[in-house]
Amino acid sequence: MATTCFWSTLKAKAGLRWALGALLLLGYGSQAQTTTQPSAPAAVRPAAQPATVQPAAPAAGLTLVRSITLPKPGSASLDRRGNLYVTDAQNNLRQFAPDGQPLAVYSPPLPGHTASVEAWNTTKILVFYDDRQELQLLDRFMAPIATARLSELTDNGMVRAVTLAPDDNIWLLNESNLTLNQLGRGQQQRFAISTPLDLLLGRTKPDFRFLREYQNNLYLVDRTSGIWVFDNLGNYRKRLPYTGLSWVGFRGNELYYVQAGQVHFVDVYTAKERLVPVPAPDATQVLVGEQFLYTLSPGGVGVYRLPQ
Repeated sequence: MATTCFWSTLKAKAGLRWALGALLLLGYGSQAQTTTQPSAPAAVRPAAQPATVQPAAPAAGLTLVRSITLPKPGSASLDRRGNLYVTDAQNNLRQFAPDGQPLAVYSPPLPGHTASVEAWNTTKILVFYDDRQELQLLDRFMAPIATARLSELTDNGMVRAVTLAPDDNIWLLNESNLTLNQLGRGQQQRFAISTPLDLLLGRTKPDFRFLREYQNNLYLVDRTSGIWVFDNLGNYRKRLPYTGLSWVGFRGNELYYVQAGQVHFVDVYTAKERLVPVPAPDATQVLVGEQFLYTLSPGGVGVYRLPQ
């Protein structure tokens, strides 16, 4: 697939219908690219940050197996294979194996702030640059698939949070008009779903931070009022009263977040909660996979093996 030529044509044509259709259709076409293992040019693949094995040390039933030197790690995500994706201080996106071994690096051609990374989709990775209001799709080998500017997908407003749904639709939180939108596959409609939030929020001044679809529900994290839960059609379901959060993670049937030095695991169906002490006291974020737990601290990433 001639991705470069296609996208040069796309950038010459502003407007929602063409840009949206191209982004999603090209995303679906990424399966053809996986027949050979594409690789990004050397210029966008700086050397992976070396990972140093540290002596194992027990911490809250966990075992430290690796400490990755990575100053000021930013947005992070796990894929279904357990691979870790995390941005560094230069906004390069680094890919690590589940045990913390470095795999690949993607460096964007333009500087920008990485607001979020979503790797849970089985075939592609979505990177959102909020300062540029730009979306970047990568394949599983960290090679670019498609790029789209949100100014071409929306008439006005500032998009604060973005996530890629399992069916490849894209959810957008427009902070300017307080609307939750889903961009669908087709080229004939502006939004497949549009849910206004102003009546739900009332007089509350929101501080939206994070958006994620999981098990047919959409979770919108508002640092002020808690976690707003919608179904996968954008219908409001409930609000979880967990305030002061900037992100949440999911593992099995549990939602988890970090607060006051504890990882709080909450069953999304029964609301039963359990606590696990954070093994790194300076951790700003924790990701939990099937075999490993990852702590993101100002100096790097700690990789801990979960008890069996």
